[in-house]
Amino acid sequence: MIHHVLLACPPGSEAASRAFYVGLLGMAEKPKPPALAARGGCWFTGYGAELHLGVSDDFRPARKAHVALLRPDLDGLAARLTAAGHPVDWGGEDELPGMRRFHTEDPHGNRLEFVAPR
Repeated sequence: MIHHVLLACPPGSEAASRAFYVGLLGMAEKPKPPALAARGGCWFTGYGAELHLGVSDDFRPARKAHVALLRPDLDGLAARLTAAGHPVDWGGEDELPGMRRFHTEDPHGNRLEFVAPR
């Protein structure tokens, strides 16, 4: 069982991270321990996953590597992301047997995948 996944983000991007992960994805922000809070970044939890956004001074987005989050509301989520200006790229019907999926990017350019059983 995985405890959490860390994605990098640029310095000063916490507000954009919160708007995306809480506002669009519906995750909850989890307070960072005081010893780690001074480093910046944000932690989020929801839908059985915990994501940590960690500040990287030489930030480069993960364009290929990604986290896949299981979501029951793919169509609604895709509509919210599209309306907010985040492109959604649906996978083909035969790419992942038994699953529907799409990819998008967080506000920092990190690739994300969302999946749901057919």
